This record gives sequence, structure tokens and C-alpha cells, in this order.
Amino acid sequence: MTLSAQLLTFRRLNGLAVLACAGLLGYAYWLEYARFLDPCPLCIVQRVAFAALGLSALAAALHNPTGWGRKAYALVAVLFAAAGAAVSGRHVWLQGLPADQVPECGPGLAYMLNTFPLSRTIRETLTGSGECASVDWIFLGLSMPGWALLWFIGLGLLVLAAGLGNGRRTT
Repeated sequence: MTLSAQLLTFRRLNGLAVLACAGLLGYAYWLEYARFLDPCPLCIVQRVAFAALGLSALAAALHNPTGWGRKAYALVAVLFAAAGAAVSGRHVWLQGLPADQVPECGPGLAYMLNTFPLSRTIRETLTGSGECASVDWIFLGLSMPGWALLWFIGLGLLVLAAGLGNGRRTT
């Protein structure tokens, strides 16, 4: 096995995805609690998607299966990444709307979960509200949902590459 093949094992690639998700979630919580940047409902859904992606990659890394097991773990992780990318894409789209087309602000996610049926809460959250259209943070020209979209795509490709690898099991 070559050095590059030894470095790019199924376990290590999934471990890298776990570390990336943990770092992204840690940074999001730091922004919330240290910098007082309150997340909108779509931001919270993206956090859940990063957590689910990270947990599925953690399970894959700990189990370290061969054959179809790797493909199954990759499929689950890619589905979480795709869902997160879809929500991030919607969020980026909302932020790009002209001011006169931005939807009105709605209730917070905690209120909706406590008051509305789950189906309505999901619908209201995914359609977004005016607070989701505000841009409070920019780095290198991209807002936080734009960066989240790039991370979801990158992590989805990473776990897909891990799952479609050569199938060798390493300790």
C-alpha cells in the first residue's frame, strides 16, 4: 500500500469529516454565545444537518466496515450532506432576494416547535422568514450560509470518496 493510500483510509477520511463537523459546530456556537449572533431557524436546521453528518461519519469510522457497509455509511452521510446543502442553498437564495421580496419575519423555532404541529413547523422553517434573509457575517465575500453550502458539498464528496474507496480495512 502506498503512502497516499495509507493516509486516505476509510477510517481517516470519516474521522476528518467528524473533526470538520465538530469544528464548524463549535464555531457556530462560539458565534452564538461569545459574539451574540443569534441563529435563524434555517441556521439551526443547518447545525442539525452538520451534527447528523458528523455522527454518521463517526459511526462509520468506529465501525470501519468493508464492502457494502462502507457504501451504506457513505449513502447515509451523503444524504445528510445533501439535505444540509439544500437548506443552505435556500438560505443563500433568501439572502439574495431584493428587499421588497423578502418574506416577513416569523416566529422563532422554539415557539413553532412548542405551538405548531410538526408538519407546519417544518414547512414554516424551510420557507424561511425575514430574519433568515439578513446577512450578519461575511468572510471572503461569502455569508455563513454560503460557507455552509461549500462545507456540505466538500464533506459530502469526502465521505462519498471514503465509501467508494478500495475496500481495504485498516486498523
